[in-house]
Amino acid sequence: MKKSISQARSKMLQDSDKEINMDESRAYFDNASGRMPQQPENLRHEKGSGKGLFIGGVITGLACALFLVAIVYISFYVQGAVDSRFNASGNISTKEGSAIDSSVVKKLQALEDVIDRYYYLGEVTDEQLQDGLYKGLLQALGDPYSEYYSARELEVLLQQTEGIYFGIGAYIELDKATGLPKINGTISGAPAERVDLRSNDLIYEVDGVSTYGMTLTEAVSLIKGPENTEVVLTIIREGASDYIDVAVSRGRVESPTVELEMLEDGMAYIQVMEFDEVSIGQFRDALTQAKASGMKGMILDLRANPGGSVNAVVEMCRMILPKGMIVYTEDKNGKREEYTCNGANKLNVPLVVLVDMNSASASEIMAGAIKDHGIGTLVGTTTFGKGIVQQIISFRDNSAVKVTISAYYTPNGNNIHKIGIEPDVVCEFDGEAYYGSEDHPDNQLEKAKEVLRGMM
Repeated sequence: MKKSISQARSKMLQDSDKEINMDESRAYFDNASGRMPQQPENLRHEKGSGKGLFIGGVITGLACALFLVAIVYISFYVQGAVDSRFNASGNISTKEGSAIDSSVVKKLQALEDVIDRYYYLGEVTDEQLQDGLYKGLLQALGDPYSEYYSARELEVLLQQTEGIYFGIGAYIELDKATGLPKINGTISGAPAERVDLRSNDLIYEVDGVSTYGMTLTEAVSLIKGPENTEVVLTIIREGASDYIDVAVSRGRVESPTVELEMLEDGMAYIQVMEFDEVSIGQFRDALTQAKASGMKGMILDLRANPGGSVNAVVEMCRMILPKGMIVYTEDKNGKREEYTCNGANKLNVPLVVLVDMNSASASEIMAGAIKDHGIGTLVGTTTFGKGIVQQIISFRDNSAVKVTISAYYTPNGNNIHKIGIEPDVVCEFDGEAYYGSEDHPDNQLEKAKEVLRGMM
């Protein structure tokens, strides 16, 4: 039986329950949402972004090895820069053009004194105040994909890349219109699917705590928790007349990222839920099995895919693309990095790609490359529009920052940030029909079959 959209739509790298930022710690072309770094790309993932986090996809990915040699080098370089701001007596030294000078330090000390003297609603630790300062500095960038992680938050983010975690098994990203966390998919058999949480459900509160103004990481940290504990999500659902409270029992979630089903007439249906390092082997296996089963055409489903690792999406593109450019990035200094394909494994059957508004970051890289090379037809709706790359940089105290470092471009030189990729065949998803029937008819998939038959 084909996998439902709800199964397909990214699981929450809950922070993005991979409870994703893909997006988001690899370098992300991700995460949007959502979901760890590879060298630029993490693109997952949120597993935050897009779909989450190339974090992006929240959380990607949010997909993979955070502590690469380059990132370790950068972390020591950055820490050295921090150390250099202090003189021998331990006092901060001023630097022309810096936002942090002696007057700022004095004001922070005055604010701390005000809190000590007058703040009424409970005690606040020094660590909480310090983390608040660091988070505020990154928030001042006005970039939803740049974020500070405490040591604990970074540990959780790294755990997400392992593919096994405890949460509700949903993909989550930040909704562009409201700023609230939004479910863009659930994992097959996971707690979120069992309680009928749906794509595009907005999470208004978690256990009575408002999520408005929270980062994806903060919201996901509330949703994640020990196995067999319960979390109550207050949901805003399109068409519902009031808020909906949904109690979910957290559980162990193992996330397959690629699934194959052979359909009628020799059509292979391959669904990619996010781009993690494990996705590379899963995608290779799916292609091998599809060819062995007599594949005559392929439907590649990237709907609700929040992104993930740039390394993962590039390696997967090399399994199907012709010779040429896959994607390239440019940083603030104009430095360009190119990712290419030798064409040795070019797909030799007709291809249709399913996309929607939750296809983000790394999934947009793949869809954009396929479209620019003219080897497939895109069906669905305009993609999320995340055309920037994040990278995680760690510090000696095990905290880290995720910072937007570059923009990425499709082979034809298009930057799709805040624009997205237009499908060749527009087909809006019929959610009323899908959720209103036990058979869950997927009109977009049926349209993809129709288009593919015409190409075979």
